[in-house]
Amino acid sequence: MLFEDEEDIFTGGSPKAKFFDIVYNANRNLVESELEKLVARVCALEMMLEERMDADEMEEEIRKLTYLPSKDLDNCTNSKYIELTANILTQNE
Repeated sequence: MLFEDEEDIFTGGSPKAKFFDIVYNANRNLVESELEKLVARVCALEMMLEERMDADEMEEEIRKLTYLPSKDLDNCTNSKYIELTANILTQNE
């Protein structure tokens, strides 16, 4: 599995650690652009959820998914860090 040994990803360090290394050293405009895209995506997903449930139900579902230990959530989080890092690096060349 891709995330079994996080210390080997990107030749040392976790995807999260490498993401922050890149964020602090990459072109600020590129980083801002990627973060703006991410926030817009989160907002779109929240709007989609709000169409299907009320705000309290949505918050409860999010709380369940984020506070319980989950390998799927960990894998998704690591994948998102890798994706964001790759997006910034490919534009920063």
